[in-house]
Amino acid sequence: MQVKVSSDIATLLAQRVPLIALESTQENHALSLLQKQCQSLRTTLYRWTLTDGLETMGFGPRVQGGGAEVSPVELLQGIKNRNDSGVFVLCDFHWHMEGEAKIVRLLKDIALSFETIPKRIIFLSHSVKLPVELQAFSAQARLSLPSDEEILSIIRQEAKRYTQSVGKTRIRTDSDALKLLVNSLRGLTHRDVGRLAYHAIADDGVIDASDVPAVNSAKFAMLNQQGLLSYEYDTESFADVGGLNNFKRWLNLREKAFLHDSDLEAPKGILLLGVQGGGKSLAAKAVAGLWKLPLLRLDMGSLYNKFIGESEKNLRKSLQQAEQMAPCVLWLDELEKALAQGGGDDGLGKRLLGYFLTWMAEKKEPVFLVATSNDIQSLPAELVRKGRFDEIFFVDLPDVEVRQQIFSIHLKKRQQDQTHINIARVAEAAEGFSGAEIEQVIVSALYAIDDDGKLSEDDLIKAIISTTPLSVVMAEQLHALRHWAEGRTVPA
Repeated sequence: MQVKVSSDIATLLAQRVPLIALESTQENHALSLLQKQCQSLRTTLYRWTLTDGLETMGFGPRVQGGGAEVSPVELLQGIKNRNDSGVFVLCDFHWHMEGEAKIVRLLKDIALSFETIPKRIIFLSHSVKLPVELQAFSAQARLSLPSDEEILSIIRQEAKRYTQSVGKTRIRTDSDALKLLVNSLRGLTHRDVGRLAYHAIADDGVIDASDVPAVNSAKFAMLNQQGLLSYEYDTESFADVGGLNNFKRWLNLREKAFLHDSDLEAPKGILLLGVQGGGKSLAAKAVAGLWKLPLLRLDMGSLYNKFIGESEKNLRKSLQQAEQMAPCVLWLDELEKALAQGGGDDGLGKRLLGYFLTWMAEKKEPVFLVATSNDIQSLPAELVRKGRFDEIFFVDLPDVEVRQQIFSIHLKKRQQDQTHINIARVAEAAEGFSGAEIEQVIVSALYAIDDDGKLSEDDLIKAIISTTPLSVVMAEQLHALRHWAEGRTVPA
């Protein structure tokens, strides 16, 4: 009988399953957990490696004739012939099962005799796939990741190790900083938690909020083996976002429900619709900056792969990785590139949509979605209906007041003196310009300044006059977008 995946060693050994495929990169930690559990069950634990052969771990009968010179076939024949029970951990044994009929048959013989003499085989490696003939007698298992309490205990152990190494009495920290660090270390193995915790402490001998970005970055580097997700290092603070007052207010009201225990239901995510260059990307970054969370970006167009099944696999792995980084913000950039309706993709878009909708409904980890789209009309109705996202915000071109804020933000960012510039006049002249276009106006004007190096109001006006904004070039499309958004979305 095929047994479902279990992450609890005690539960696993209590089940009457003769073959267990235990996937873990933490061999020593897995063996330690198995040894403790076998001791409590009064069962002997044996370990086999190709280099050391078969040896007893802890108390129990010593192994006779189980050295490294014994072949895998002889090893299994010896286990089959034993008249006593036990747990045999075979490390990296999957290499010896490929195409070896006798080895597979010996393992099946051991499994079939389990009810008579319970000898359990545990295959321990980073990845284990058993032959089809053995799957009916097997269970797949993984080690559970450390809980928040265990992470906190590991942090304290690493702090103690650091103080002993440098001769300090204690590490300076506070409860808020510890909580942030624990949140950042979720989803990692015991070994990696200890490694990153020690680095955070040894960096400056203090645990504070400044350690969190570096920990998040290192954590992402460990988890991002596929490379479809990217880690956004510069999450803008909301002081650097002009306008979007409704959006800011909405986020402020829901921050506590998402980040802390609350009787209110935690928000799932939002969809940002708007004109190109209007500030959707900046707003996505600002969510992470406001809530002090890591921001992951998934370019939806990168999911597609010419091989059958690979696109779905890419989406599944990306979402799983986001859950490992939780709590976090996941920015789905240009959603329509992967989930648009129609097209001759042999149903791939529907399969991706189906998996994505299921994940949205069933995800357990705190991953806040920020999806952006330039063409919401191409998205399927079941994705944009009420309840999928908490809200759909429309990011329109900035009005004159917001344009003044944007000019001031970008001038300040470039250390330009604004005292001699009539920002109101400049903003009035930039009617129909997006935030991105306003920034480019300033960049162009800086190239044309006089030798004195001072940017003038006239320089900005000239740059504005020489620029044709998208609101003019794509006036018809913008009008259609605004018409669709009216009554269907909330102004950001």
